[in-house]
Amino acid sequence: MRLITLGVMALTLFSSAVMAQPASSEADKAVRAALAAKLPILTIDEVNTTPVNGLYEVVYGTNLIYVTSDGRFLMRGDIVDLESRELLTENRKRDLKQAKLASLNEDDMIIYGDKSLPYQVTVFTDIDCGYCRKLHSQIKEYNEEGIRIRYLAYPRSGIMRDGKMTESAALAESVWCADDKHAALTDAKAGNDVPMKSCGSPVAAQYELGQDFGVTGTPALLFNDGELVPGYVPPKRLAAALKAQKK
Repeated sequence: MRLITLGVMALTLFSSAVMAQPASSEADKAVRAALAAKLPILTIDEVNTTPVNGLYEVVYGTNLIYVTSDGRFLMRGDIVDLESRELLTENRKRDLKQAKLASLNEDDMIIYGDKSLPYQVTVFTDIDCGYCRKLHSQIKEYNEEGIRIRYLAYPRSGIMRDGKMTESAALAESVWCADDKHAALTDAKAGNDVPMKSCGSPVAAQYELGQDFGVTGTPALLFNDGELVPGYVPPKRLAAALKAQKK
């Protein structure tokens, strides 16, 4: 199937329609059927209208593509409203990330700081990465700056290799399966031995979530508005960024 990359679509193509309105049942079925035949590995979450006549937004996870009503042409890229200067695609992606973030169960996270703190950052972390360890060594400072840290597991080496769990995934699994997860995480990040355990942990699901969010390295900091900030950010600098964002 031919792929067309969208940069900026001409203003004459736009109507005053609002992005992300559910497609009609007929259009929804037609788009899903066409994509099922051509891209069977794609798991579609939503099919929505766009301001472009005959073009539909297809949502999968926190990502989206655009497809013509007959499913023949698939388009990737950004739609920009030149009249309002609104970045329609970028805003939609952020909305999807916000919704996904809000739906997460905190029982599956390892959290430092209570809900009374004014700021909150969700961190995709690997046990072994140097800057992940540096960030964790300053947890108290982040909390003192008013930042609540919520950890999600993201083993950089992946979950499985050669039919067995990778070392970093197994270590994350042991931490998330520990009776005292906070102590286990601190010990693991300090390089201390952690009893190896296995359970129905969320590690694999959190790794997949990180991929869905576009995580390419750790630590990766996810703000409540869906913005993903790669890499380590010192406590005071992170607090300043969060304060500026809140204004």
